[in-house]
Amino acid sequence: MRPETKAELIAVGSLDIEPSLLGKITVPTAGPGAGKTAFFFRSGNQRVRLALNKDSPLKAVADGDEIVIMRDGKEVARGQIEDELIHCPEQAYINMTEKCIFDCKFCPVPKLNGKVKTIEEVLGLIEEANATGKMKAISITSGVDESVEKEFERAMKVINAVKKYGVPIGVGVYPTADSNRRMKEAGVDEIKYNVETMDRELYGKVCPGQDMEEVLKALKEAVEIFGKNKVCSNFIIGLGETDEAVEKGIRELVSLGVVPILRPASKHPLREGEVFIERPSKERLLKLTRLLRKILDENGLRADLFKTMCLPCTGCDMNPHTDFCEDED
Repeated sequence: MRPETKAELIAVGSLDIEPSLLGKITVPTAGPGAGKTAFFFRSGNQRVRLALNKDSPLKAVADGDEIVIMRDGKEVARGQIEDELIHCPEQAYINMTEKCIFDCKFCPVPKLNGKVKTIEEVLGLIEEANATGKMKAISITSGVDESVEKEFERAMKVINAVKKYGVPIGVGVYPTADSNRRMKEAGVDEIKYNVETMDRELYGKVCPGQDMEEVLKALKEAVEIFGKNKVCSNFIIGLGETDEAVEKGIRELVSLGVVPILRPASKHPLREGEVFIERPSKERLLKLTRLLRKILDENGLRADLFKTMCLPCTGCDMNPHTDFCEDED
């Protein structure tokens, strides 16, 4: 699947497909896409996660053992539906807490008021994933039920209990004063603290009550403790930021040693009227991801070296290295 094809699929973000053609599907419980039924489509070495939507301009038909994605009667891509392990293929990627005390305007999680998994439930899910023989990584993320500190302590209990599996561990939670040091000492391999947007004026509007500078400080320290190509951050595209602001934000994150993940914004009915969202077009995704690739290469950072969380999955984003040819300018 060429970059242009994947960018088109991500820009639409959904597919009209008969449920009988799907394997195991789930409803994401974290981030802007929470609450929507989604599945993975794989073509060659690329994969994309699409929401199930009868009104999508992309239509799927079966052709033997392949799924063909059509648009306006023309073939866009063909491949297979890829089964998830937990949340994504090959990873036990678990959201411990499906609710949040924060009120990020692009995120439906605070409105969904979902479940808080017990430590025993989380460990049980990971054991089941390991028993399949397909688990290549463990990734832990979480909303915030009562406090950032309490959520981090819950994550630490999980981390300490799953080291025995001997696979890479990635953690994406809200940082605390000593979270980097403690996670490194506990054997965590990779860290993800999300900036959400690098437009500071916009940040104050879409992430009220939070401090971007504290997140950036935690990211900088994480790079110092975990090292190069071990720290990443979601950077949402489509909240009204300009391309110039995106470039400035990418350069700031990369200067800290952080690999940005350009995450297309998703509209959710529970946030209607609270936030401006315009899902980036195919052209904008390609332009910004090529820019990201260039800046990463200039600074010796790689998006294809991560073993956990979003970067190796690549379902929701354009990975600037694995989704683009090595000889591309």
